[in-house]
Amino acid sequence: MVGRPYDCLANPLGAVRFTFEKAVSSGSDPASFNRSDWGVADLFREFLFENDGLSQVPILTPSTVKWVQPNSLVRFRGMIQDMLGNEFYVGAYKSKDTWNTNKFTDVSQFPMGSSPDMCVWERRLIYCVPVPGQNLWADATSDGVANTFATSASREKRQRDACSVYDEVEMQDSNNEIQDSPSAKKMREGESLPSEDMNVGTDCGMVMVPEFDRNNFPCLVKIYDSPESDLKLNDVFEFIGVLTFDTDVKDDKNGEIQLENCFDQEELVNQPPSKVPRLHCLVHRKLSPSDLIVRAPTMEPKPHLIKEIRQSLLRHLSVVLGDDDLAANFLLLHLLSKVHLRVDSIAVGKLSLNLTGFDKSSISVFGNRINDAVKNLLPFSQCIPFTVDFLNTASLAPVKDYQTDRLVPGVLQCAEGSHFTIDETELQSGTLNSNGVENTRLLKDLMEFQKVEYDFKYYKMKMDADVQILILSEGKSNILPADIVIPFHPSSASPSGITDEQTLNAWRWYLAIARSLPHSIGADMQKVVEDDMVAARQVDRSLGTEDFNRWLTMGRLMGVSFGETCLSHEHWQMVKEMERLRKERLK
Repeated sequence: MVGRPYDCLANPLGAVRFTFEKAVSSGSDPASFNRSDWGVADLFREFLFENDGLSQVPILTPSTVKWVQPNSLVRFRGMIQDMLGNEFYVGAYKSKDTWNTNKFTDVSQFPMGSSPDMCVWERRLIYCVPVPGQNLWADATSDGVANTFATSASREKRQRDACSVYDEVEMQDSNNEIQDSPSAKKMREGESLPSEDMNVGTDCGMVMVPEFDRNNFPCLVKIYDSPESDLKLNDVFEFIGVLTFDTDVKDDKNGEIQLENCFDQEELVNQPPSKVPRLHCLVHRKLSPSDLIVRAPTMEPKPHLIKEIRQSLLRHLSVVLGDDDLAANFLLLHLLSKVHLRVDSIAVGKLSLNLTGFDKSSISVFGNRINDAVKNLLPFSQCIPFTVDFLNTASLAPVKDYQTDRLVPGVLQCAEGSHFTIDETELQSGTLNSNGVENTRLLKDLMEFQKVEYDFKYYKMKMDADVQILILSEGKSNILPADIVIPFHPSSASPSGITDEQTLNAWRWYLAIARSLPHSIGADMQKVVEDDMVAARQVDRSLGTEDFNRWLTMGRLMGVSFGETCLSHEHWQMVKEMERLRKERLK
């Protein structure tokens, strides 16, 4: 059986050329390919998602980039930190009587000559970074985690010269299996490469790359044939495409013509191609929290199953909080909260939480336990040291730098679903400067409206956010008023224990699935809720719209916490009881 005339993993550009030549030979006009991919994307989607090819594609990491070979297929996971605009390039050209393409690459693979038959196309530049606050368990680029995607089918050793795959334009496998280079294969299998495999000479097409750390590993992604609405700032994506590390992308080896790539903007910020990987995207997909669970349980979100996981997670949270069951229930609802609707300036679904009653001794014990629990359960989490010095010196808002034409990130530029824990117990008396006052306002706006203000110098723009904010304080925070304020009453300090990975993954799956469930209130329950609100207002005239909105949010979160998509009378009664007990504590 004759296999593919190209290797999707080691020589994806061979697939690009093969499909391009096939489309041209069928009579298609190359000039019309500017807004289409002549079937390349469909070919790679079939290979990746229908033929189990995704597990064979190495993930680009600070460690794997040292030996991954240029022009091979890789995937990169990260957050879109900046949009760098578009660039023009010679997408197709005619050499003698043959059409060639430069799509999905930085340099021309064949001499372009001076033929008038050239097509100038356009592609988008997106600057991606590791997701701020991404925890190790959710980071597929961390050592050891990336290798779990390798399949046992590709374990067999193949002794093939590392340079040979780049000398072949067309490769065939008599067994119709996907061939692979030994270095990329070893990288996916978690093996260290021997010194002879670490060849970085130019004969193999390899280049020397700098040292990267997991928190500072940017990637310039080049996007083709995708609507602008598909990718937004701060979205978390997985990009699969052709890796390039070319050091001189503007120099044509034949000396006949240059392939202009508009790198002036990047050179201003000292990001030459030899230091920042370029990924020419073939396929991309937005990642949800459930996609970040490496070993996600293969379970259906049935109510009885969710109820069991909910019970075990709630018990865990209670132990973390010193057997404070009421605080654990509120913390669970807080961890499930998300913005699911915006009505004017109101972000419906948010539920910020303020646990009070901490002092220096209790914060050192329970503060650390809470932080560890959040890190183990949620994919993105950060701790903010709420002090006068931090507020006066920190850069919370992203700022546009017009000298480099780049967006300088701030602490509050983060991915959807991020969690912030703010420790207010360290706040002492002091004077806020102008930056401190501005940072305080930014945090208040984030809590109240779920928006972050981006500073573009000549104007400011508020961008939608969806973050969870937990405040730990001695008394009720007057600086950052939360939706829920509850005094923390621990009764024990027994160790929270180390939970096995399987249980942790079940809890992570539960939180991700429950947050994504739709929820509604039936007509019968609407009448019950309205009557209860009227009765509560008659007893306490201080209750207002914010209180009723909070009750509705809690009702929704209580329902989804049990895997239900419609509010029941039982869950509404649970919400009312939680509120009653909370108010008793406040007294």
